[in-house]
Amino acid sequence: MTVAISHDYLTQRGGAERVVLSMLRAFPRAPLYTSLYDAEGTFPEFRGADVRVTGLDRITPLRQHHRLALPLLPATFSRLQVSAYVVLCSSSGWAHATRVDGKKVVYCHTPARWLYHGAHYLAERQLAAKAGLAVLRPYLLRWDRRAAATSDRYLANSTVVRERIRNAYGIDAEILPPPPALGPGGPRQPIDGLEPDFFLCVSRLLPYKNVDAVVGAFSSNNAEDRLVIVGGGPEDDRLRAGAGPRVRLLGSVTDDQLRWLYGTCAGVVAASYEDYGLTPLEGAAFGKPAAVLRWGGFEDTVVQDKTGVFFERPEANAILGAVRDLRARNWDSDEISAHAERFSQRAFEERLREIVAEVG
Repeated sequence: MTVAISHDYLTQRGGAERVVLSMLRAFPRAPLYTSLYDAEGTFPEFRGADVRVTGLDRITPLRQHHRLALPLLPATFSRLQVSAYVVLCSSSGWAHATRVDGKKVVYCHTPARWLYHGAHYLAERQLAAKAGLAVLRPYLLRWDRRAAATSDRYLANSTVVRERIRNAYGIDAEILPPPPALGPGGPRQPIDGLEPDFFLCVSRLLPYKNVDAVVGAFSSNNAEDRLVIVGGGPEDDRLRAGAGPRVRLLGSVTDDQLRWLYGTCAGVVAASYEDYGLTPLEGAAFGKPAAVLRWGGFEDTVVQDKTGVFFERPEANAILGAVRDLRARNWDSDEISAHAERFSQRAFEERLREIVAEVG
């Protein structure tokens, strides 16, 4: 049985890209089709894959700023033809439109956030993008729903995404949680000048990730702990300008450095509107508790009082209170690690292969 993979774009290091790497571990010979590929901007493991790009990739600026390609992506994926017995489409709004000769299985990270939740996805100052989206939205909604209807099987990464798929497309998707791609079993490289026992936020710096609220919590006069932020994005300059002396933004780091950060932190903090709560699971693999927003995918991956605590609003005071609660408790690192093992790479691979066999 031949299997191929289609993914929106390979231009960043995020949870969706880690899921694609997990798919490639399940099907190591699968060619990987994508609209844009920036080898320096995404995970280095993709260099060993059979990556096949569209003509859009010839426009160099789009590889560094993929959001500029938004008006071009519907037509790009509508024209993309993939020949395989089963095509796995890793989609946050684009790749599920891939045309296939065989069967199509869509792994949905979320129905297009920019289309259904544009207020969270776009910053207030991105007025031109919002205006353009308002004009294109009726066409894009029709295009998106037609694309979803071409699938033979739909998969969701979490409970909240399954509900979103049902509301957007009328499709009842199976939940297949993705595994943490980063575990404690690898080399660790310390960060120069950084002492252990900080709190860690790993996130792309986008408006809906609410990293500004996390920065605000640790920059307040009442804060006592240090915060380290890993990740890049359009909010970087604004966050650096508002960060206090206890906050350090590292930008992108290697996996070896990220293992060291998870291994030496006091806990993980996440305030984002997240479809799947990946970073608390990565922290849990290292036995670390998490303070997270009670929303979406975090409710699937964090167990109150066992692996972490929740705060109700993405606001500095609420985050600071949860961090203090996290710091005051005695956590069972073995129990936290055991929870993370339920979301293993092996379990993901086995179920994905079963689904491909059932569809084929």
